[in-house]
Amino acid sequence: MRTKSETRRQAILQAAAEVFRETGFERSSMSDIRERVGYSKPTLYSYFASKEELFSAVVFEATELEFQATLQALDPDQSDITLALQSFGQRLLALLYSPQVQAVRRMVASQARPSELGRTCYEMGPVRSEAAIAAFLQQAMDRGQLRQANARIAALQLKGLLEAEWIEPFLFNALEASSPQQIHETVARAVAVFMAAYGPTLSQHSNSG
Repeated sequence: MRTKSETRRQAILQAAAEVFRETGFERSSMSDIRERVGYSKPTLYSYFASKEELFSAVVFEATELEFQATLQALDPDQSDITLALQSFGQRLLALLYSPQVQAVRRMVASQARPSELGRTCYEMGPVRSEAAIAAFLQQAMDRGQLRQANARIAALQLKGLLEAEWIEPFLFNALEASSPQQIHETVARAVAVFMAAYGPTLSQHSNSG
């Protein structure tokens, strides 16, 4: 059962999500959100100290469950590293190019200068995913499923390959809606290139056999 405090917090988040969606981050204000939710200014600011903090909370609320499910696809018990990376890649692309996350990325990119909002969103998403991918790849390297390399660099390159076919159309507002089949094919190509670069050496194959 929700407490009164949690009910108020959720009401603020819902109102803020509506305002951000309708008018965009830059043109929205805390006053707009206060009017939408119907709470006093002191009440609103007792929950969220700034528009940036509130926006970050809205994004977290909307995407965290799917974000965690995406990271869980990095299954260390999966014996086939290619299948593990494909499963993860499909979930990652579906998340990154979902309407909610596309809107956040556009909103952050549209700001004229570096901001606390950009830093917060970067830490909430890319930094956490990079760390999880690097940890997974390091385990795979230690088991001989991948050749030894800098796991952090490998993680960044894997993410880059997964988005390589989509990122420029997205940046230029030319990306069309994608189907699960398109995601599947895109990820298969990206993982094939990654495995060509990081797949185990012949000696690793022999040692693991």
